[in-house]
Amino acid sequence: MKDDRRHPWRAGNRVQLLENGEAYYPRVLEIVNAAEKEIFVETFILFDDPVGKPFQQALIAAARRGCRVELTVDGYGSANLTPEFIGEMTSVGIQFHVYRPQPKVMGMRTNLFRRLHRKLIVVDGRIAFCGGINIAFDHVADFGPTSKQDYAVEVEGPIVRDIHRFVELSVAKSEAKQNRLKRWWQRRKQAIPEPEHASVGSVNAMFVIRDNERHHDDIERQYRLAIKSARSRIVIANAYFFPGWRLLRNLRDAARRGVDVTLILQGKPDMWYVKWVAENLYHYLMKAGVRIYEYCERPLHAKVAVIDDHWATVGSSNLDPLSLYLNLESNLVFRDAAFNAHLASRLRHLMQQCCREVQWDSIPHRDIRRQLFVFITYHLGRRFPAWAGWRPAHAQKQGIAAPDSRPPDDQRETPGSLQAQSAKH
Repeated sequence: MKDDRRHPWRAGNRVQLLENGEAYYPRVLEIVNAAEKEIFVETFILFDDPVGKPFQQALIAAARRGCRVELTVDGYGSANLTPEFIGEMTSVGIQFHVYRPQPKVMGMRTNLFRRLHRKLIVVDGRIAFCGGINIAFDHVADFGPTSKQDYAVEVEGPIVRDIHRFVELSVAKSEAKQNRLKRWWQRRKQAIPEPEHASVGSVNAMFVIRDNERHHDDIERQYRLAIKSARSRIVIANAYFFPGWRLLRNLRDAARRGVDVTLILQGKPDMWYVKWVAENLYHYLMKAGVRIYEYCERPLHAKVAVIDDHWATVGSSNLDPLSLYLNLESNLVFRDAAFNAHLASRLRHLMQQCCREVQWDSIPHRDIRRQLFVFITYHLGRRFPAWAGWRPAHAQKQGIAAPDSRPPDDQRETPGSLQAQSAKH
């Protein structure tokens, strides 16, 4: 399989699978509480709730003991944070960034597209977390029947250098936008630490992103490369499954050549349209021999896959138009037999204990209305990035919340101060 030079493989890593908030949050808090120098966080959702509040307090404690703390949230996913919640952090020196902050219009959020959907945490440039789990109580079973089933990974080793460099550059871009009016000789250059990362394990890992600049389809490409080279099995668990025709065709062709192709999708969705949209693809896939399981215990929020005996991925990217063509996403891809086997066993447990297999006679009838919807939606999804919003799809607006600060004049059209933005929510 041909590798992408933009995303090199790094050998010598350690990886640990973290399933749901019960495993993820205690481990994240343990590492954050032990931080000595710096903490970078990117998350789609941060809520002031029984999970978000302890996380906020851990970041505040880290800042008070001298750590640099950079926290970035999405302006849509974290729109309802209060000025008080944010102020507690900025008052101790935490840099609070918001991606595409926009005020509500008639009580409705307007920044629907091109979201910061990544979930990344890097501590001291040494340990990183990546996956689909937000900082919110609804990823814990105690939340109730609508709590989410999801996955993340903790990694240590040379791959952390790639993740650390990426989040550092993301912050540097944000700061550069704040300083864009300065003359070039007045601008502060951002020093990117390059710590040495010794081999700590046997896992080969690749950090892959999707953005609206140079990495439009990098995550989808990694999926397609792995699917096209598959020889024995493909298991994909994905919450919002509505990929492009190329990936669907790759899955169909794999099944036709004898690969055991299995999809785990939502059977009890958190949004009404999710299952209806995915069902439009069942006939096309199952006719080729793809097996489809619907997870029916609670909403499935997973974005993971295993292919053959070595390849696996865990990340934030769904296989739908928002994630594949609009959002900012990140996945880790692994080549390791032990991790592949462990993730595969957890997915097999999910299928056996919490899923029902879709049978041919239960597939919804493909009437003209459904077929027309599929055709229009696919072509719209492919071209929508260039049409969405008043500005080009590549525009990235990010503000910084800081005590008693205001954004520069050229950024006030989308409030750079999250305190001011949150007051309108």
